[in-house]
Amino acid sequence: MPKDKPAAGATPDTTSSAKPPKLPKPKPSLPTHPSLGKITVFPARRILTMCDANPVADAVAVADGRVVAVGSMKDIQPWLDRWDHEVDRRFRKKFILPGFVDAHVHPSLPAVLSNFPFLAPEDWDLPTGHFPGARTPKAYVARLRELAAKHDDPSMPFVCWGFHPLWHGEQYRPRLDELFPDKPVVLWHRSFHEVVLNGAALKHFGLEESAVRGRPETDWDKGHFWENGATLVLSKLAGWLFQPERYANGIATFFEMAHRAGVTTCLDMGIGIFGDAPGEARLILETAEARRVPVRAILTPTQFDFLTRGQGPQQAFEQAERWASEIKSRRVFLDRHFKLQIDGAIYGGLSQVGFPGYLDGHSGMWMAPPEVFYEYALPFWNAGYQIHAHVNGDLSADLFIDIVRRLQQAKPRLGHRATLEHFAYATEDQVRQMKELGILVSGNPYYHRILGDPMSSDWLGPDRARGLVPFGSLERAGVPFALHSDCPMAPLSPLELASCAASRTTIDGRSLGPEDRTTVLAALRAITIDAAWILRRENEIGSIRPGKKADFAILEDDPTRVGAKRLRDVEVWGTVFEGEIHPVSR
Repeated sequence: MPKDKPAAGATPDTTSSAKPPKLPKPKPSLPTHPSLGKITVFPARRILTMCDANPVADAVAVADGRVVAVGSMKDIQPWLDRWDHEVDRRFRKKFILPGFVDAHVHPSLPAVLSNFPFLAPEDWDLPTGHFPGARTPKAYVARLRELAAKHDDPSMPFVCWGFHPLWHGEQYRPRLDELFPDKPVVLWHRSFHEVVLNGAALKHFGLEESAVRGRPETDWDKGHFWENGATLVLSKLAGWLFQPERYANGIATFFEMAHRAGVTTCLDMGIGIFGDAPGEARLILETAEARRVPVRAILTPTQFDFLTRGQGPQQAFEQAERWASEIKSRRVFLDRHFKLQIDGAIYGGLSQVGFPGYLDGHSGMWMAPPEVFYEYALPFWNAGYQIHAHVNGDLSADLFIDIVRRLQQAKPRLGHRATLEHFAYATEDQVRQMKELGILVSGNPYYHRILGDPMSSDWLGPDRARGLVPFGSLERAGVPFALHSDCPMAPLSPLELASCAASRTTIDGRSLGPEDRTTVLAALRAITIDAAWILRRENEIGSIRPGKKADFAILEDDPTRVGAKRLRDVEVWGTVFEGEIHPVSR
């Protein structure tokens, strides 16, 4: 028997099983709300999101510089039914990854060095040209003469970057005086931390024997200046190198290198290398904003700069806080990172390695008395800064591990993310200690590629050389890590770095320490989401998910399917930076 209808005005029976009447679906008005502008959808051949819960997609929707949705076109359709939109199909045959992150760069190094020709053991391709390498003394001298003959600026010595005696022999002052008796010549070492001058260059810079002989880290007879001693020469070059227009062009070259490599975010690991940190930072900011580069750079004060200028730990902290308030823009800013410079350069054989030391009996070096590092770290640690440490050898790794233990005792901190930078040589036991303490790693896998063979034969021996930059041990232990270039210590190319970590083949094509290969996926994470974690920016960059910045690397091939060795050959079409499309200029 049918139920009685309710009287007019009566409250309907909400317990009834009768279905409510279907209302007509309103037509969308396609609004452009202030909180969400016009949506652009980018279909792609494949999108690798670096999100475990949604790893692969076919399209990504972007508005106001951020990701709105990612998935299939069907997944995105509800947004398109309600909001004004367009579909941009230019990436339909390409592969999209999160914009790459280089977690350790020095913009001023490639900016300065790109003013000069490169002559290193390996080839270099830069926006300023192609520079073939040389791996024997004979080839090096022949090419050096060719390059010097093209130098026609009488106001400056001929400067050439990339010299290394393990490949190029004893090209020091006596030999350079034979080759170039009248022309001032400066060889900038492959490590950047050393320079060699002939007699004419010493005279050009007004360097007197009485002022140099006997000073630490200098050799007058060889014309050799390294680490702290190199500042004698670099201070003479600084005025010319930092002439504003020249330096701005060099910084633009750095940003172009990053863009060509698919990098949308980088972490500078030490402004002030040339003695003027705030001036350097402002020039980087002004260049980036004036040229609207598709890359953001996060700048980091360093203990080395403050120590060189005679600034104590508390003064260093106060200056860093002031710089952070003064130097900030959309593309360039400081973000509470602080760096310690603990031991010497691995390329110069100056890393601090433990027993039994180096094969030839030489020693590494500390960049300052060991206690100094803790003293400089403490005020920054107490204020919540992330501490980074330039560490190349296992002896210096021990010191940094101890520093973090002492900092934790002074003020316990969860999620401090203290980061060991470079990771050139460390043991499995140290990896476990780092895991225990919450220490992260930002390392350079290119060390293994270029130095694996000479380290094996000349410096560390085969057994320890097999353990150079052992990222496989980090992956097995679950220690988050990033891959960085520290350009020009490695090419500014995250895909090159990923290839090095996943293949572990030397520059001569030899497999060395394959047990410490990473998986390709781990290597790709180390240039995207895991690198973002080390920058403490994982909520904004590093993966493709709703809410994050629309930073993408656009590739011509799928990096997960080409194999570890061919990762370095994957071509970068361009980038998307906060929703703006930036193709690479060929």
